[in-house]
Amino acid sequence: MNDGPTNKTRLATNSELSYDKLLNYLEWMTSKNLVREDDGRVGVLENGIGTYNQLVDWILKYVGKLKFSR
Repeated sequence: MNDGPTNKTRLATNSELSYDKLLNYLEWMTSKNLVREDDGRVGVLENGIGTYNQLVDWILKYVGKLKFSR
């Protein structure tokens, strides 16, 4: 797994989102300090990792045990 920043085109392709939708999501996540953008590359911030972990914990608690990778 690559833990470093990745470019927006690769993110759009891997997430199966249109590039325009990805940009909207990134703008929102950037405004919430979940990710950062620098020279066209996107990286997850500590706040983003913590938020993701909280979401997975909530899903596991209230939805049930699913196969989620952290």
